[in-house]
Amino acid sequence: MEKFAILARVEAKPGKENDVLEFLKSALPLAEGEPGTVRWYALQIGPSTFGIFDTFGTTDARDAHLNGEIAKALMANASELLAKEPVLEMVDLLAVK
Repeated sequence: MEKFAILARVEAKPGKENDVLEFLKSALPLAEGEPGTVRWYALQIGPSTFGIFDTFGTTDARDAHLNGEIAKALMANASELLAKEPVLEMVDLLAVK
């Protein structure tokens, strides 16, 4: 059962919006390969604002995701793609359908 989540917001540099969009889409297979990640959503909030929302059954699974391949790839490309540091919020889920 999902009890924990991460809400991440990223802001693309001007002219890098499509690159961020494609990066997020390309991360889906990595998320699918994480047994502790229950659900993984990549989303576009505005023209240059994107997000990731993922859910986990345990804090250990959430921590593993934070130290996983998606986070590593994002941070390796952050200076090229992102206007500022990603904003990460650790979330406790209250109700899930």
